[in-house]
Amino acid sequence: MSTAISVSIRDDLAAKLSEIAKETEKPKSFRIQKAIEVYLAEQADLQIALDRLHDRSDPVVSIETMREDLEV
Repeated sequence: MSTAISVSIRDDLAAKLSEIAKETEKPKSFRIQKAIEVYLAEQADLQIALDRLHDRSDPVVSIETMREDLEV
């Protein structure tokens, strides 16, 4: 199932999108969908990182300890 969404983007982005779509022989909608998928995955990763950063029960590991554990 898919949903149609209408967006307005700057002319320069539209031109770049058209260029990439032509070069890769993929529709602009395909490229937009892939870009949104990557963005959402990165946002999810960022939220996990922020949650861990603010989790006081998650121990902080010093660089020295990390180097020892990794033997570098």
